[in-house]
Amino acid sequence: MTNDTDVPAVAPPTLLAVAQRAKVSRSTASRVINGSSQVTEEAIAAVTNAISELNYVPNRTARNLAKRTTQSIAMVIPQQTSKFFADPYFAAVIQGAALHMATTDYTLTLLIESDDDPAKTRRFLEGGNVDGALILSHYTRDADYVSLSRALPVVFGVRPLSSDDGPFSVVDVDNVDSAVLATQHLVDCGRARIGMIGAPLGMSAGLDRTEGWRSTLALAGLAEGPFEEGDLTPAGGAAAMVRILDRGDSIDGLVAATAQMAHGAVGVLKERGVAIPGDIAVATIDNNFFSTSAQPPLTSVDLNTDAKGAVMAETLLRMIAGETVERFVPIPIELIVRESTVAGV
Repeated sequence: MTNDTDVPAVAPPTLLAVAQRAKVSRSTASRVINGSSQVTEEAIAAVTNAISELNYVPNRTARNLAKRTTQSIAMVIPQQTSKFFADPYFAAVIQGAALHMATTDYTLTLLIESDDDPAKTRRFLEGGNVDGALILSHYTRDADYVSLSRALPVVFGVRPLSSDDGPFSVVDVDNVDSAVLATQHLVDCGRARIGMIGAPLGMSAGLDRTEGWRSTLALAGLAEGPFEEGDLTPAGGAAAMVRILDRGDSIDGLVAATAQMAHGAVGVLKERGVAIPGDIAVATIDNNFFSTSAQPPLTSVDLNTDAKGAVMAETLLRMIAGETVERFVPIPIELIVRESTVAGV
């Protein structure tokens, strides 16, 4: 029984109705809607007017099925959930990608890889649920996602360590140059014994940033200061700084591979009564909350992380569209000088 206040359902206009109103065939109306060049100007005008008069909305789902597309891409985080939520790097990249995707017809799906069943993410991606994938992690299961790039357009946010090859693209900063910039700044400040708290050497950025530190010291004719590997967290940076100080290593400059580790290291130095930058000048890589909230604020290499997310998304959409894209798409970096290296800045 129908209530008098109910609004009767009205069937939405169909493609056939548009074709009949425009006095063209259904196939011609479809070609106009899909942007084909194989139609006349008169047909385009007639179909456009019919669409407007009928308030026709193309059935995107049906169109996507016909084209075998989903209008969706995945941002894949092969990272432990606890580390994902604790690291501002991920939020910045995802925000940049999401803002770019908002200007397109695509949606962005966030996938945090399961700690218990990482293969589940791979099965989802291979199941035709997305048109492409952005892979963003400090640690990537390289073999899995590099091989995936042969079946699905893939853009990495970090250079894979895998020796395997595939038709993927990498959007990232030059991590060697980022460490060169930080280390050279300390050299230019007159520091002669420069240590490093490095990122894990099981990740490409860790290897590259360590190489940049070492090559800069060698070029300056300086001996390497102490090196300690950290785990990317403030606690890891603090522990590495304790190890350096407890060994009695003499340093007057410190490069930290991440701002989180630098923040932890600065806390230890202050506890030990070490003046910054008077006794030890500190420079770090990445420019985020941990850089600006430290006391003193940290001289940092800005990696333009928001821009990275947008460029990753743009590059992937170009791949999906069939365009040829660069194997490596560089993101510019910039040194931001603060009080941890130059007092009074």
